[in-house]
This record gives sequence, C-alpha cells and structure tokens, in this order.
Amino acid sequence: MDTVKKSAEDRMKKTVKALKEEFNTIRTGRASASLFDKVNVEYYGSPTPLNQLANISIPEARLIVIQPFDKNALGDIEKAIMTSELSLNPNNDGKVIRINIPPLTEERRKDLVKQAKNVGEQSRVSVRNIRRDVNDQIKKGEFTEDEQKKGMDEIQKLTDEYIKEIGTIIDDKEKEIMEI
Repeated sequence: MDTVKKSAEDRMKKTVKALKEEFNTIRTGRASASLFDKVNVEYYGSPTPLNQLANISIPEARLIVIQPFDKNALGDIEKAIMTSELSLNPNNDGKVIRINIPPLTEERRKDLVKQAKNVGEQSRVSVRNIRRDVNDQIKKGEFTEDEQKKGMDEIQKLTDEYIKEIGTIIDDKEKEIMEI
C-alpha cells in the first residue's frame, strides 16, 4: 500500500512542478528570462532553445537584453521572438537584442488570467485522474476491504492537499498578472 501511495504522491508532485513551469512562461507585466523558455530559434537548420544560443539578462524591471554567443544568430533570434506567441518587439542593434516589456492592457491581463486558470484546471484534472488510477490499483490489489478503505481515504487526503496547492499557485499567478 505504501508503494502505491508513494507512486501517487510522486506523480502529483510532477503535476504541480509542470504547472509551475508552465506558469513561468505566461507573461506578466515584469521582465523575466523564463518568458523565452519555449522560444526555439532556427539555428543552422535545427530548432534550438533560445537560452542555449544567448545570454538573457534583466537589467531593469521592464527591459530584457539578449546577447547571443554567436553574432550571426542575431537575425534568427529576432525572427524567432517576433513569431513567438509573446507579442514582443525586439530591437536589434547589431550586438544585442533589447526588448522593452510594455505594460499589459486590462483586457490582455484578463485573457492571461483566463489562460492561467485553464492551465491550472488541467492540472487539477490530472491530479484527479491520478487519484482514480490509484484507487483502481487499490481495488484490484490483494488488499482486505479495510485496507482498501484506508488506502483510498489516504489517497483522497493526498488529492485534496495537491488540489489546494494548485489553487494557491493559480491565485498567486492571478495576483502577479493583475498587479500594475
């Protein structure tokens, strides 16, 4: 029973970790290097993550500076940023790319909050699916009726704990998006 519970907890932790990583890529009004985690640059014919091609720094709250390791990649990096879903305008001066992060409009903030809530709900569904899978394992396992009941109660407590944690993460992200 303990291995089943441990396996469920590990899977739920991974779900929460994936949610946090996904939230890092949702743009807020502040500059953040993690915005570019999903940006791939076509570099010598193969898609390469931007953070492997350049140094990304945040000198000011609303400014990002991208300094490529290879100056020849500047144009490709600029193109990748412009075609990404980030809606940012890079300024290329021949050495570095500067990106001013404009303040978000109220409408855009609401869209981002909606997007964050959808991602969070998907994580909640994942946790509930893990609960269902584990409960099925418990029912099919070689456990007495009392052990099954106890195991399913423990899994429910674990599920409630992770659902609550996901709710807190969503609320924090919403506050971060809505602050001006």
